[in-house]
Amino acid sequence: MFPLSYSARMALYEIPLTPEPQSFGIHLAGRELRLVLRWAESPTAAVPGGWLLDILDAPDDTVPLVCGIPLVAGCDLLAPYSYLEFGGSLRVSGDVPPTLENLGETCLLLFETEDA
Repeated sequence: MFPLSYSARMALYEIPLTPEPQSFGIHLAGRELRLVLRWAESPTAAVPGGWLLDILDAPDDTVPLVCGIPLVAGCDLLAPYSYLEFGGSLRVSGDVPPTLENLGETCLLLFETEDA
């Protein structure tokens, strides 16, 4: 993760991604997790596909915590799962959803946490 900004109360980190399906281990707010990103094609040509995020508990990577979170802009992707205590918010930068071409390039995945 790369820190993007820092204040006395909040820290913002970019989760490095590439525009391809991927799976990797990461520490978020002191918690070891595995993130899996996959592209889901739409069954209708008029509707675009989109990226989906699965979060698994590490180090065994066999316990899914949340599966199929659509990467959409303009909201905290983890808000519906606050009971899992991820320790921060996860957002897509900008105001458009990531595509097959721009994930990790111009469309970033950002984790924001309160600084301890």
